[in-house]
Amino acid sequence: MFSLSNVSKRMLARIAIFVGGFGFVAGATLFVLAYFTVDIPNPNDFVNTQSTIIQYSNGSEIGRIGAQNRTIVPLAKMPLHLRQAVLAAENRNFYSEHAFSISGFARAIVDNIKTLGRGGGGSTITQQYAKTAFLTQERTITRKIKELVIAIKLENQLSKDQILENYLNTIYFGRGSYGVETAAQQYFNRSARQLTLAQSVVIASILNSPGYYDPQYGKNNVIRLKNRYEYVLGQMVRAGWITEAKAKATKFPTIMPGTSEGWLAGPKGFLIEMVRAELVKRGFSDEQLMKGGLVVKTTFDQKAQTAAIGAVAAMTPAKAPENLHIGLVAIRPGTGEIIALYGGRDYVKRQLNDATQSIALAGSTFKPFALVAGLESGIPLTSMWNGDTPQTFDDAGKPYIVNNYGDEGWGQIDLMTATAHSVNTVYVPLGIKAGPDKVVDVARRAGIPETVAMMPTPSVVLGAASPHVIDVAVSYATFAANGVYAAPWFITEVNGSNGGVLYQAASPSPNTVFSKEVMADLTYGLQAVVNNGTATYGTAGLGRPAAGKTGTSEQNASAWFSGYTPQLAASVAMFRDDATQTLNGIGGLNSVTGGTFPAKIWTAFMKGALDGQPVLSFPKPVHIGGTDPVVMTSGGHQTMKKKK
Repeated sequence: MFSLSNVSKRMLARIAIFVGGFGFVAGATLFVLAYFTVDIPNPNDFVNTQSTIIQYSNGSEIGRIGAQNRTIVPLAKMPLHLRQAVLAAENRNFYSEHAFSISGFARAIVDNIKTLGRGGGGSTITQQYAKTAFLTQERTITRKIKELVIAIKLENQLSKDQILENYLNTIYFGRGSYGVETAAQQYFNRSARQLTLAQSVVIASILNSPGYYDPQYGKNNVIRLKNRYEYVLGQMVRAGWITEAKAKATKFPTIMPGTSEGWLAGPKGFLIEMVRAELVKRGFSDEQLMKGGLVVKTTFDQKAQTAAIGAVAAMTPAKAPENLHIGLVAIRPGTGEIIALYGGRDYVKRQLNDATQSIALAGSTFKPFALVAGLESGIPLTSMWNGDTPQTFDDAGKPYIVNNYGDEGWGQIDLMTATAHSVNTVYVPLGIKAGPDKVVDVARRAGIPETVAMMPTPSVVLGAASPHVIDVAVSYATFAANGVYAAPWFITEVNGSNGGVLYQAASPSPNTVFSKEVMADLTYGLQAVVNNGTATYGTAGLGRPAAGKTGTSEQNASAWFSGYTPQLAASVAMFRDDATQTLNGIGGLNSVTGGTFPAKIWTAFMKGALDGQPVLSFPKPVHIGGTDPVVMTSGGHQTMKKKK
């Protein structure tokens, strides 16, 4: 019996066959076209790309430039049980099957059609490598077809061992680690070649979905990981790679707590960013830095850098406000090598480097420039000055009122005492007598760059300028080197991934800018600051000769201590945000000065950085201008407040 329904069924069947046949032909044509039009890079180009490694001067690693934390390991150096665990977890039949699984591929196509391109995978290891190395992570039919084409081409070009090696060196394992070597370091603090069977199974289990299995993300992840761990062990048993007894005897290992994935996180981020910026200035491209596997050797000293971070952590006052910032720079005198730098607590949270980019009023850290100018003019440390307060001086026809800290009047005192106790009413007339232009010139010669504005006025002596911490550190390093200036630097050598030298720094040519005689007397005067002056409290317990100067701006908005030993110079500054808010009250102190927290940080740093180094002495003073007291006139108008 003829019926419309039967006709309809037959018609639909024919249409289906036609459409299916047409679709097959079209799909086959599209695939052939894709095969001959989709190009792939050299498959080894990607796997051989690595992050740029930045090293301390001793060769230890500081950190890396690049989002991918990866160290390449040959397959032969990976334990057999590690390779087997990964195969058991991801593609047990890898060595016996082709580049792709037909059933898995068909399933992925159906899933993507159902989910409008958001479906799952079903990929072999070869496909995963193709996706990781050459494609985006998007889940679309187009990307899947490209993945298939590239996978087939890869298996035509590489052996199974080569593909597995590349895969294990590129796949993401979580915690910012790409490849089994860095994964082993992240999860177990050991090399991949040292992984036990249990540790290998954990790593193989996690790579399926790090965010889903990594135990650092919560208790549910721990449960899921242990279930996945048992599954992978079971797959290894089924493959005949381990016995059931071995699987049962293998205990779930202890996994290290996770650390920040940010390659710029923490204080080290400031060093890494400095290196990156400097390499760009030297002509290295972003591609070279991010993927070129460069090894960058620096002047940063691991012990000194550790001491800097530790000193700031230990001596920063408890319950310090969030907007309290500290910068520290240490420089080796005579060479300009930056051996330690503290730019902030965490680069990821605040990208402004408090050692090289932030500025703050220098305060009395500039007084040594006036002292040098005075010594070069023949004014001795024994010269006598009126130290009463306040005093009014002439500033280009305008009155300039100068007060001492705490309004303390000192009466008639010598320059040595005025230096030890940072007496403003002595130092302003000293700068005037030597010449404000000479004070500026001394500052420039010492290392304060032209970018730091300085006016040749009486106020320059009291630190009206706002330098960077590194600028002041360079200047004091010149003092420590007996008048020899060396430009600051920190990159010594850059090697390519093949070990070839791509850049080698030439040490800056030292330049003698002050006489040894002037420097000897300057240092003698600045030793008084440490021994019996404004820094005595903060520098107690250093245990070696030191010279330096405290600095505190108006309203105590910035506080500095800059000083040196014969081997090392360092500067420390403390301030809040834009260096306009007072520091008073922090740490329970009514008055936060350079002789308090900054001097304590400096001392703690120096003790750590110089630990084990010989105790050296400074040159003896030569007493420029003689040892007899010479009464100097201040040139100021006094409304005197006698010392009690």
